[in-house]
Amino acid sequence: MTSHDSGRPARWWVGIDGGGTSTRAVVADAGGQLLGRGEAGASALNQGVEQAWRHIAEAIARAGVPGLQLRDCALGLGLSGTGVPAQLQAFVAADPGVARFSLVTDGLAGLLGAHGGRPGALLISGTGSVAEALLEDGTRRMTGGWGWQIGDEGSGAWLGQQAMKIAQAAFDHRAPRGALAESVYAVAGPSRAALLAFCAQAGQGGYAGLARLVFDSEASDPAAAALLDSAAQALDALALALHPTLPLALAGSIALRLGNRLSPALQSRRVEPQGDAVAGALWLIQQK
Repeated sequence: MTSHDSGRPARWWVGIDGGGTSTRAVVADAGGQLLGRGEAGASALNQGVEQAWRHIAEAIARAGVPGLQLRDCALGLGLSGTGVPAQLQAFVAADPGVARFSLVTDGLAGLLGAHGGRPGALLISGTGSVAEALLEDGTRRMTGGWGWQIGDEGSGAWLGQQAMKIAQAAFDHRAPRGALAESVYAVAGPSRAALLAFCAQAGQGGYAGLARLVFDSEASDPAAAALLDSAAQALDALALALHPTLPLALAGSIALRLGNRLSPALQSRRVEPQGDAVAGALWLIQQK
């Protein structure tokens, strides 16, 4: 955890969940009463720290709390990309002058929210994927979370990348031209040049945007169904490597949609989360 305290008193307590697609904020007063919620664009640190702080500020502003000023806020931040030291340092250096903040991974914020700060495990798959656990002795474990460029198996970005690979193979007549490939052509374009141009600028969010095509094509295209099975198996591996017995909560749109495909061993451990990553981030700063 990374923390900074300006020494000024805080008037508002804010929980932030920031990932590769969106930033969500919840604002509370000193007594813990929730005053509002807001949402803005992505604040994953690998997309730029200036953008991250801008979208954090926008999400807080959109909570609609009268008189709120960022300099009077204590922020609990659960952000994607904090594991890269250069990104973390740049984010801290760009602090716009909040009263104080505590910064952890978006996975840990989700974990704290899911189990109310108590021991447990969390499997997250949205734009990216990661699994985190808080053990009885207070230590933490994490599996996955290696980033969309090379890891994040079973995530939305990973599904989108695999869908693009299927579309490219079909274009070359190396694979059948099924419903999934056709849907990718409809979004990215039907030519080699269009597919290459899409890949050149897609980034994490662009590939994650293709994930819905895989789900939409599942019933009519065996390649799409097989891809969803592969994604579930990848998430199974993350959770099993993390811890074999802790109660397990799921978070993120992809994990929730793939939940029924997870192994019976994981299904038997599954519990409903008590709260989400925003709640966990707020809980984190309230403990300070």
